[in-house]
Amino acid sequence: MYTIRDLLKYAEMIQCEKLKRVVIDILSNPSLTISQTTPLISIEESPAAPRKHHAYPGGLLQHTISVTLIALKLCDVFEEIYGMKLDRDLVLASAILHDIYKFYQYERDEVNGGFRARNDWYLSHDYAIIAELAARRAPENLIRCLSEVHGNAPLTLPECLVIHLADSTDASFNEHIQNVLMSIARDIENLSKGKYRAYEIFTKFIEEGLGRALENVKGVTRSELLKKLLNKLQ
Repeated sequence: MYTIRDLLKYAEMIQCEKLKRVVIDILSNPSLTISQTTPLISIEESPAAPRKHHAYPGGLLQHTISVTLIALKLCDVFEEIYGMKLDRDLVLASAILHDIYKFYQYERDEVNGGFRARNDWYLSHDYAIIAELAARRAPENLIRCLSEVHGNAPLTLPECLVIHLADSTDASFNEHIQNVLMSIARDIENLSKGKYRAYEIFTKFIEEGLGRALENVKGVTRSELLKKLLNKLQ
C-alpha cells in the first residue's frame, strides 16, 4: 500500500512555497483542526469510497496518487495541443488534497466486510477540506480550485477542469475493474454457500494487484474460472 510519504514526494515538486507549505502541513498533520471529532480509521488504510471505486484498504492514497499522475499527464497534452500554460503547482496541490479528508467519513464494516459511512460524522470531505484550508490560511486560489473540483462552485479555472477529468478517469477505470472482480467474488460466495465471503475474496484479488488479478480471470469461461478459484481456496 501507498503511504503519506509517497504523497509527500509529489508535494515536494511544488515550486510555489505558499502552496507547498500548506500541502506538506496537511500531509504531515492530516487531523482536522476545525473539529474535535477523531477519525475511526487511518488515512493510509482508508478506501476512496466504501462501495464505489477503490473500495479497499489503501484505496484512498492509491486513487490520490493516480489522480496526481493523470493530471500531470493531462497538463502535458493540453499544453502541447492547445498551447495552454497551466499552473502545475496548483494542479499538484489540488490533486493531492482533493479527497484527503475522506478517511473521516468511514469506519470498518464488521458485518459485511470492508468499510461503510459512519453515522456520527456530519461534514462531507469536500466541505471539510475547504474549511480546513481556510483555517490554515491557505492561498485563495487553492481554496477556489478545490471548491470547483467537487462542484461546489462552477468550473472556471482550467486547472480545476484538469483535476476533475483526472479524478473521473481514475474512478471510472478502477470501478470497472473492481466490479468485474467483485462479481466473481460474489459468485464464489454463493457457490460455497457462504463459506468464503465475497469481500474477503475480493481483497485477495486486490492483494495480487488489479492488473494481475484481471489477467488471471481473462480467457476462460466463467464456470471454468469459478471452479479453478474454488479449488485454489480449498
